[in-house]
Amino acid sequence: MLFRKKMLVVPMLLALIAAVALSGCGKSQATLVNGKINVVASFYPLYDFTKKIGGDHVNVINLVPTGVEPHDWSPKSRDMQNLSKSQMFVYLGAGFEGWVHDTLDSLPKDSTVAIVEGSKGVELIASTEEGHDHAKESKDAHDHNEAEFDPHVWLSPVNAKVIARNIKDQLVKTDAAHQADYEANYAKLAGQLDQLHNKYKESLSKLPKKEIVVTHQSFGYLTKEYGLTQKAIMGLSPDSEPTSKDLKEINDFIRNNNVKYIFFEELVSDRLAKTLAKDAKVETIVLNPLEGLTEEQTKSGADYLSVMESNLNNLIKALQ
Repeated sequence: MLFRKKMLVVPMLLALIAAVALSGCGKSQATLVNGKINVVASFYPLYDFTKKIGGDHVNVINLVPTGVEPHDWSPKSRDMQNLSKSQMFVYLGAGFEGWVHDTLDSLPKDSTVAIVEGSKGVELIASTEEGHDHAKESKDAHDHNEAEFDPHVWLSPVNAKVIARNIKDQLVKTDAAHQADYEANYAKLAGQLDQLHNKYKESLSKLPKKEIVVTHQSFGYLTKEYGLTQKAIMGLSPDSEPTSKDLKEINDFIRNNNVKYIFFEELVSDRLAKTLAKDAKVETIVLNPLEGLTEEQTKSGADYLSVMESNLNNLIKALQ
């Protein structure tokens, strides 16, 4: 991701990408697997939405493995091979995947892979803001300095519905024969996202508190949607280190707003959250940014909707 030096695409990776691209130059049209469309998704929510909308007509690969934080990930040779053989590639945009433009530029010129920018049409929040008041409209992620925006758009169910529609529209273009199924599956998912949105809106509007403390500043779209305020220990990247001044501000915020819980996420270390919670004499609780699932969540059949329900339950507990 562009917020991390580790996510910069190194020359070795570029050479690897170029080699894979060249090897596929004469054979860019993908072959169906068991009559299904091959779709590659850049990370979990896009994978989940594509599976739900595509149903039996798609074979979906999630590039980021289970249990891995996408900020720590960059594509390998096998990922590039999967991408070059696919018929659709779904990525978020808004600066989330720091590697994506170099990767796409390295595809063969005659590649027929359809590219879907999931965040297209979503209002992007300026990354310099706390994430609850100022937003700017994105026309096209390529037209902006993407570092200016918070990319965590999927954590608003309203935005998730836009992302899902973008995926559905491309599936219809790629495989018009099954348009009715894609439209029906999208309508079902859109209805579930509407219900989730209404549940969040109704539940959170009744609660007396509106302030949350989070480890990673990834909940700007969720807090903006439901009138909450997030105070983040770290910035948009989950491993950016807070200064002593930052920690003092967090402690003051906790005390002044009678905060009882600090939210942490499963895929990054909870050490700092627990240390700060102990100092402030408060507890910790999970708020999942849904950048990926743990092995346990995958085995239990968790998905975007169920994790967002769990997030709501924890928000209700913390804001009582």
